[in-house]
Amino acid sequence: MITRLSQLFLRTLRDDPADAEVPSHKLLVRAGYVRRIAPGVYSWLPLGLRVLRQIERVVREEMDAIGAQEISLPALLPREPYEATNRWTEYGPGLFRLKDRKGADYLLGPTHEELFALTVKGEYNSYKDLPVTLYQIQTKYRDEERPRAGILRGREFVMKDSYSFDLDEDGLKKSYHDHREAYQRIFARLGIKYVIVAATSGAMGGSASEEFLAESPVGEDTYVRCIESGYAANVEAVRTTPPNAIPIEGQPEAVAHDTPNTPTIATLVEWANQNLGRTVTAADTLKNILVQLRHPDGATEILGIGIPGDREVDEKRLGASLEPAEFTMLTDEDFAKNPFLVKGYIGPKALLANKVRYLVDPRVVDGTSWITGADEPGKHYVDLVAGRDFTPDGTIEAAEVRDGDMSPDGRGPLVSARGIEIGHIFQLGYKYTDTFSVDVLGENGKPVRLIQGSYGVGVSRLVAVIAEQQHDEKGLRWPREVSPFDVYVVIANKDDSARAGAEQLAAQFDSHGLSVLLDDRKASPGVKFKDSELIGVPLIVVVGRGWADGKVEVRDRFTGDSTEVGGDQALEAVLAAVRGK
Repeated sequence: MITRLSQLFLRTLRDDPADAEVPSHKLLVRAGYVRRIAPGVYSWLPLGLRVLRQIERVVREEMDAIGAQEISLPALLPREPYEATNRWTEYGPGLFRLKDRKGADYLLGPTHEELFALTVKGEYNSYKDLPVTLYQIQTKYRDEERPRAGILRGREFVMKDSYSFDLDEDGLKKSYHDHREAYQRIFARLGIKYVIVAATSGAMGGSASEEFLAESPVGEDTYVRCIESGYAANVEAVRTTPPNAIPIEGQPEAVAHDTPNTPTIATLVEWANQNLGRTVTAADTLKNILVQLRHPDGATEILGIGIPGDREVDEKRLGASLEPAEFTMLTDEDFAKNPFLVKGYIGPKALLANKVRYLVDPRVVDGTSWITGADEPGKHYVDLVAGRDFTPDGTIEAAEVRDGDMSPDGRGPLVSARGIEIGHIFQLGYKYTDTFSVDVLGENGKPVRLIQGSYGVGVSRLVAVIAEQQHDEKGLRWPREVSPFDVYVVIANKDDSARAGAEQLAAQFDSHGLSVLLDDRKASPGVKFKDSELIGVPLIVVVGRGWADGKVEVRDRFTGDSTEVGGDQALEAVLAAVRGK
């Protein structure tokens, strides 16, 4: 089919939108693919919708290839299933909640584990029906606190979510592996550079969990990898290898010192190096942080967290460690209500004496000696030994992961990078099938509880990810697999002969099954060339002054190469390029 640019619902922009922060946002708006409606909410215009549909096609083909079956569940969901799994509460402010005219609670679906489990329960009752994998490509809703970067992080987005149901763990592992392989094929076809990393399950629940992260400096996810071993993980999933415990016997007794004006680690280290007669670094200090926890049932508590003083708290790691509870840092008002908490001089002894739960970094093992707060203004303990002078209630992964830290597999240092989450796969296990008693009769006639997997791909996000990875200074550059058109024909001369030649070529391309965008506008060649580069169709055919000599120009948007061919050879050249995809 030939689409004429003079009739296409399209308006390109010369300037970047004022609210755009990343290249994909700027270019998708400037090229007329999307338009902002509200924070985190976008309209898809014809060009954008064509790319989105192409990505959906690739996803469907690979999901169908592993035997998954597509269904469509509602996005407007009743409260009760999510109440049963406690996710009505666990999701916190991330849910869009609403009431119908009778006062019944509903939500806009962020994900559909509950509904898929109930759907399978309602339809299947025999082991002979299993295994089964169902999927949908559907709009999801999450009330992001800070939607940003255009369609990369929105409140409304399109996602493919699929769910496997098996009779046993071996079946789940196979379903998980099949999805993992399918995702690799999807991202390879889309031309995306990505890594697979170990991840946390969060509010989804379950055991094994991996993320697919597109490599990008604008990504919100930080991951680490070990070049020597191939280990890779989202920083939230990195587990610190604790050192061996140190013998306590023979260590000097803890002494409380006057340390005036030392409320920070830097001032404490300065005091120590001036007064202790030995070299002290921030790593020798124990920093204690207080947070207020709010549990899903509404209960609250103060929690103490101890980490080495040379490390900062990574709030994403802390949040992942505390899920499903939410946390906030203690306020001045909280300190005033708890006078045993002396800001700047907090130590483990007062926390434990006042029954404040106290969790420490895994590096704080028995026998390690610390300089830390003595719970009085201007006072710190020196040589406070873990396992002798204080015993924490457990460990927590809250400290930052740094380049150079040893990989958890012990085979080399970690290096960090940033990425955009494009897929996430979970071995959920029995969390949802237990809640809803999703059973079938087994071969022996006894009930068998089904085991579930969950697998997501951010379909609309992939549009932005490809734009992030493939653009250049001129505009977008779509891989042929997802390009809105196969070929972009530019009429670059005003004479009737060139226009007739372009129409002729467009008709030839169309007759051979190619989708064609014909720039037949009454605009200058310069404007047309700029728009052809901005819009990003990978193959551009220019019919201009050379047409008088029977010549056209074929441009490759990716390589920048330009070839002049005879008008009678243009079809062959274009077909060869398109078939090379």
